[in-house]
This record gives sequence, structure tokens and C-alpha cells, in this order.
Amino acid sequence: MLKLHNVSAGYGKSEVLRGVSLDVQEGEIVTLVGANGAGKTTTLKTLCGIVAARGGSITFQGQELVGKSSHDIVAMGVTMIPEGRQLFPFLSVEENLLMGAFRHAARSARRERMDEVLELFPRVRERLTQLAGSLSGGEQQMVAIARGMMSAPKLLIFDEPSLGLSPLLVEQMFEVVGTVAARGVTVLLVEQNVFHTLKLANRGYVLENGAIALSGTGAELLDSPHVRRAYLGH
Repeated sequence: MLKLHNVSAGYGKSEVLRGVSLDVQEGEIVTLVGANGAGKTTTLKTLCGIVAARGGSITFQGQELVGKSSHDIVAMGVTMIPEGRQLFPFLSVEENLLMGAFRHAARSARRERMDEVLELFPRVRERLTQLAGSLSGGEQQMVAIARGMMSAPKLLIFDEPSLGLSPLLVEQMFEVVGTVAARGVTVLLVEQNVFHTLKLANRGYVLENGAIALSGTGAELLDSPHVRRAYLGH
């Protein structure tokens, strides 16, 4: 479904990604893990057209993404839930959700889509009339995911969804990601919470200093001495 081959990217004179190659098959949960500054978010921004690739190829369902605008990439069915939620705080929760349905494929059936999304997120249904900025961090994250689902994505990308959440809410967040995948949405997940992420993922990649250092199934990476030492503290 998604394939990055030998992708390089950066900012100004700084090169951040150095020949990154990875793939995501339809129906999978694939994770990209690594330390702060490894290049995880840059990888996501590059495949979403926010940062221009300096080399390599990125294809989605056989179509080249390099050179396409973010708007065009969203229209193809790629949706990213950004780090830090980035909701519209002075709009209601319902208005935030409707903003997610601007993709043509979702716009015509946005009310039906809203019903499906609210079935998945009953807490969000209870908050529809509240201003998004008045919600707790966990509730805002649920709204951000629900807004992403409103676009009827084929591939849903999560950038650090557990950031700033309590341990209990982190558990709930990963349950939500699993539920989204069970609904038939392919997931690419970037997370610093390596243990939870690798337990959930079908496959994973470890990004270090802008390059893929390791790859394998979630279970294989959890058992890797390097991963255990570098990211799990034992």
C-alpha cells in the first residue's frame, strides 16, 4: 500500500533522513520507533508532502507521492493525526469533526460518517457542543482521532498519540488504535512508547540518526537485545 524507497529529506542545509526505506501493507499496523531527533516526524511530514523529499521514492497504492501537495495526498486517502492534537480550540467538537470531512470522498456522506465515528467514540458524542479547547488532553486526543476518521482514510498515520497522557489514558489510546485498525483502516504509528507500540504492531522499524537500523515483527523487535537495551532499559 505504502512504500518509501531510499528517501532523503531535511531542512535547509541539514539532512535529517538518509536513505529511509519501509513499507506498509494493507490492513497492517506498522510502527516507526526511535529516540527524539531520530527523524520520525520528518519521515511522516515527508510522506505527507509537508517536507519536500530530496531523493528517493514514496508511493501509495502505486502512485508516486513525491512532488504532490499535502491536499492531493489527503485526497488519495492518507490522513495524519499530528503530534499535539492541533484542534481548533474555539470551535465546537462537532465543528472540528466536520472539518475533517473536507475530502471529497467523505464530504458527501459526512453525516453518515459522523454517526459511524461517534459510535466508535461515545465520549466524543457526549462533548459535541463543547469547545474543543475546553476538553482534557485525553478527550482532545480522541477528538483528533475522530476528526481523522471523518476523512474516510485508507491509511491513518498517528504521530505520538500518547504524548502527554496519563498511564491509564495511554492504555486506552492504544486500545483505540487497535479498534481503528480492526475497522479495516491501515495504520502507520510513530511513538516513543516503544513497549506498547511493539506489542500492538504487526511490524516495526527502528529509526536511528535518520536511517533504518532494524526492522521485523513487533515480537521480534521486542526480543531484540538492541531494542531492549536502547529503548526498554534492560
